[in-house]
Amino acid sequence: MISGSGERTGGGTEFTAEGMAPVLREACATAGLDYRGAELLRLGSNAVYRLTSLPVIVRIARDPAVLVEMERAVGVARWLEEQDFPATRVPASIAQPLVADGLVVTFWESVQENEEYATVGELADLVRRLHWLEEPEFLGLPYFEPLAKLAASLEGLDGISGEDRTFLEERAGSLAKDYDRLDFVLPFGMIHGDASIGNILRHRDGHAVLIDLDGFALAPREWDLVQTAMFYDRYGWHTKADYAEFVHRYGFDLMNWPGYETLADLRELMMVAWLGHQVATSERSAAEFARRVRSLRTGEGRDEWGPF
Repeated sequence: MISGSGERTGGGTEFTAEGMAPVLREACATAGLDYRGAELLRLGSNAVYRLTSLPVIVRIARDPAVLVEMERAVGVARWLEEQDFPATRVPASIAQPLVADGLVVTFWESVQENEEYATVGELADLVRRLHWLEEPEFLGLPYFEPLAKLAASLEGLDGISGEDRTFLEERAGSLAKDYDRLDFVLPFGMIHGDASIGNILRHRDGHAVLIDLDGFALAPREWDLVQTAMFYDRYGWHTKADYAEFVHRYGFDLMNWPGYETLADLRELMMVAWLGHQVATSERSAAEFARRVRSLRTGEGRDEWGPF
């Protein structure tokens, strides 16, 4: 159900700053943390808060059905810490995830006081290092199924026109056939699942760390390279020098692989579908969604896309 001021979650709570305030209070009380003065950093797939009492980030998931996923993300964070891998950490003293007012809440150590992204080269270093790790069975990582994920995302798109929805569904059907014919060349194994410049931050002590561990899965490693290639090749969000550095430091140029265009088309459609879920509550998202769908229809204007 959508109201004029925000989207309601499964429990009926509005996913707005006002609606999330009592959820934050309840979760922090359960965890023994002081919520007073907490700063709302963003409101998207998660409501993300920075506490002032401790260097802790609180994430409240919009989707109430992510408990198992967030249990896995916390497990991944603890395992990566054991491996001394540079990633976001979870406070050792807090049993989590928690459920407050029907919503899933997690607590993460703050990387630094001011959000600062690391470099594309450092992203390549961390992704390469991650791909060398062998995941333990106890993590229970799922197989990454992009077609199923895309289908579920498109099915939940209620705020767009029927014409746009039909177009996106038909495009997804065509890409599914192309994807099934891909011949992956990199080893199959653990991936981050959303490896991009937006998920690598500069730690307060200077080193780069991977964040957003929700999407860890087992898949062809090409998935962790496609966004950096697309951001350079299609949207101009990275420079030629940035991408050359990424390729040099990872050791593989995805754009030379015959399946690159298909993988990029599929990842792009997933990005557009994700944005489509925001159109009812954000004029900026609605305008960007319309721009992107127009590009998919015409094949032009991708260099005008804005990052979200």
